[in-house]
Amino acid sequence: MNRSKRLSAFLSILIAVLFLLFLLFPLYWMLLTSFKDNSVLFKLPPEWWPSKPVLSHYDKLFSDGVFLGYYRNSLIVCFCTTAVTLLAAMFAGYGFSRFEFKFKSFALFSILSTQMLPVVSLLIALYTMYNNYHLLNTRAGLVIALTTSCLPFSIWMIKVFFDNIPVDLEESAKIDGATRFGILFRIVLPLTKPGLFSIGIYSFILSWDDFLYSITLINKDELRPLNAGIAIRYIGELSYDWSSIMTVCVTSIVPITLLFLFFQKYMVSGLTAGAVKG
Repeated sequence: MNRSKRLSAFLSILIAVLFLLFLLFPLYWMLLTSFKDNSVLFKLPPEWWPSKPVLSHYDKLFSDGVFLGYYRNSLIVCFCTTAVTLLAAMFAGYGFSRFEFKFKSFALFSILSTQMLPVVSLLIALYTMYNNYHLLNTRAGLVIALTTSCLPFSIWMIKVFFDNIPVDLEESAKIDGATRFGILFRIVLPLTKPGLFSIGIYSFILSWDDFLYSITLINKDELRPLNAGIAIRYIGELSYDWSSIMTVCVTSIVPITLLFLFFQKYMVSGLTAGAVKG
């Protein structure tokens, strides 16, 4: 390797490292702040490593039943949203992939076009509808709203996986006497496992990060998910307990971090499905 190539490789690595540090620094500072006392947060120069780490914020947080209730509500809503999205997207994606019907392309693009509408533009109409059908302040209502946000992209993603499965496999199973549901659950779904994992991760992340639906459709404190609970309970109007806020934020990113650590390969394969043909 000549000098110019070595220099180019070194610069590429340096830029990648600097970019990585730029992305990770907010997470590092958030974790650092959660171990500091409020009295040292605004010191100049700042402490890049806490001289006297404290655990009182974590002790206070995990002894707070309200916070644990927020966490439980978020997990329930996210798991339910993920399950409903997987079931609905599976049947819809399989139908769009295997059946031909009038206005099929129009229906597909109509579903995807709903993603162009910002959530804020839907909230007033959605709140009125939920109020009429008594779905306000219910976990089921929040799950329905979040599922509608997750479904369009999920249907398109899983359809790509179904398209890549040869129809000959299904025809052979049909000759052997398998039913349509038997073909779907015994043959097709095992081959689309990366797609199902991708949809599950996508739905969980989207519902875990939700704020607008949660703050609008849930007004009872005991039913609030984590993001809405943090905004209402831990962020004051005139002053902020930054150490407690950062402690809450650190604990809130744990599920998403675990998802990425253990299932990132499925997420990547799902997002790149269909990018290369033949």
